[in-house]
Amino acid sequence: MNTNKILALFKSELAVINLGLESFGDNLRKEGVKVVQPEWKPAAGGDPAVQEALDRCLGPEGDALAAIAAANQEAVGRILKAKPMIIGVGKALDTIPGYKKNLILHSGPPVTWDRMSGPTRGAVIGALIYEGFASNEAEAVQVAASGTIEYAPCHHYAAVGPMAGIVSASMPVWMLRNDAFGNLAYSTLNEGLGRVLRYGAFGDDVIQRLRWMETSLAPILSEVLAVTGPIDLRSIITQALQMGDEVHNRNRAATSLLIRTLAPHLVTLKRTPEEIAAVLRFLDGNDHFFLNLSMAASKCSLAPAEGLKHSSLITIQARNGTDFGIQVSALPGRWFTAPAPMVDGLYLPGYTAEDAAPDIGDSVITETNGLGGFAMAAAPAIVQFVGGTAPMALDVTRRMYEITTAEHPQYKIPALDFRGTPTGIDLLKVLDRNILPVVNTGIAHKQPGVGMVGAGLVKPPLECYQKALTAFANEAL
Repeated sequence: MNTNKILALFKSELAVINLGLESFGDNLRKEGVKVVQPEWKPAAGGDPAVQEALDRCLGPEGDALAAIAAANQEAVGRILKAKPMIIGVGKALDTIPGYKKNLILHSGPPVTWDRMSGPTRGAVIGALIYEGFASNEAEAVQVAASGTIEYAPCHHYAAVGPMAGIVSASMPVWMLRNDAFGNLAYSTLNEGLGRVLRYGAFGDDVIQRLRWMETSLAPILSEVLAVTGPIDLRSIITQALQMGDEVHNRNRAATSLLIRTLAPHLVTLKRTPEEIAAVLRFLDGNDHFFLNLSMAASKCSLAPAEGLKHSSLITIQARNGTDFGIQVSALPGRWFTAPAPMVDGLYLPGYTAEDAAPDIGDSVITETNGLGGFAMAAAPAIVQFVGGTAPMALDVTRRMYEITTAEHPQYKIPALDFRGTPTGIDLLKVLDRNILPVVNTGIAHKQPGVGMVGAGLVKPPLECYQKALTAFANEAL
């Protein structure tokens, strides 16, 4: 033993690596000691029952693990082969199979009127006024609670909706088809930012815009699609990722590409110049117009991966301002939920975190498909909208590779030497490595009728994934 080295060690500056709770290092920090806190947590969130379930899934090769790996390769292969195409625009009542006039779809897992968040209630109120079920807020509240209106998640109808996600019978919806598998998906048309229905606003300006979208915008888009034929969304998303979008909270490039696709045919329609100009002004002034399409494209891409025995891939993540819920391939139709968390973000002038509603919206379907927060490295400018730094955007995407199964062959990221986006979230990896999916999102005011107040990043609740893993280990192996 070299005593000189030991003496030198005791004379050197003390530095401590703290592997326990951060509070363990507080007293040392107060004494001026350098403390390093590794970003490490025990697997499965430290829950013994969940750890036991995880151990059963990650057992020796040839047992459960081999079956899970094979199923996951099949599931992610289906996702990567997807080719979502726009094939039409129509009213929800006429377009979405099984739709009824008194049905209102919402984002996230199932939720009843009495449990709905402020922005969801506000959007329901607006939808009831828009549909003629009520003439004002007070009447709408009575109708909403009367039992005459049916509520269901968008996902139960192969649809998705941003923020409150409200779809009502007369609202125009995009119709998408996955040309690789033939399945369909639906979403509403994007209203823009600010005081809009999806953020819970329901004033006269909101209702008037919705009616213009129904009576003018949607018919014109339907006419132009009859001329263009199906539009390849995979191609647009591929280009947009190389132009600075991540197609969740930044859609400027994708919206511009869509306008370029539509504009030459729009101007040939037998419509007045004023009608065409109004459509082009609306599209040009709404950088988020493509958001609803990227969501529907993601839904369309993920749906064929549902229902594969033994697959631990996550096929749905969604929230409604009350609950955050996920679904797993091997357990289709089963929601695993926990309370929706708050968003850590940037606020519009005049608003603070005190004004914010909990996390809300189906738009996390983009992250589930390897876009949005998973593709933040492609969109460093997004941090100006959601907070953080450009290097952080790179780090976020790199971390998501640790919980996914594949890299997308078309959706590539220039800043990572054109590496494919991390795709196919594996429930087992999320819990084994204690890395939660990253989500970037807008923030709605907690009170009905106000609208958007900010944007930011949110961590899903670990409990959703713990519940899903326990059920998966017990029922899917």
